[in-house]
Amino acid sequence: MTAYLDPLAGGALIGAAAALLLLANGRIAGISGILGGLAGAEARDRAWRLAFLVGLLAGPVLYRLVSGDWPAVGSVASWPVLVLAGLLVGFGTRLGSGCTSGHGVCGLARLSPRSFAAVATFMACAILTVFLVRHGLAR
Repeated sequence: MTAYLDPLAGGALIGAAAALLLLANGRIAGISGILGGLAGAEARDRAWRLAFLVGLLAGPVLYRLVSGDWPAVGSVASWPVLVLAGLLVGFGTRLGSGCTSGHGVCGLARLSPRSFAAVATFMACAILTVFLVRHGLAR
């Protein structure tokens, strides 16, 4: 696929997966909630959660089979920075009662006021963080 079609196809697949999960199970496709609920879930509830997470992990492999190439992924950050960032994201998802997939993809589509507030907060913090890292802390 071209560089323009890959993001479009990815977004369409994310939207389709979120819609299918809502229609089939009546559940919101928030990854932090799906993963977080896995530990204490009953066997029936655990099956769809595992299937969803396996599907997420299988995505790059399926992309490789279709396109013949691995998705371009990279980072200039060190492992300690990545671990710290992951912990902060985990803390933020608990604090915000959901993650970007739950609030940004599903919550906005359902016109949830709480999700609008959460996404506005995510975006403001992301913009501020990038500004500080690139302009404030680098000097």
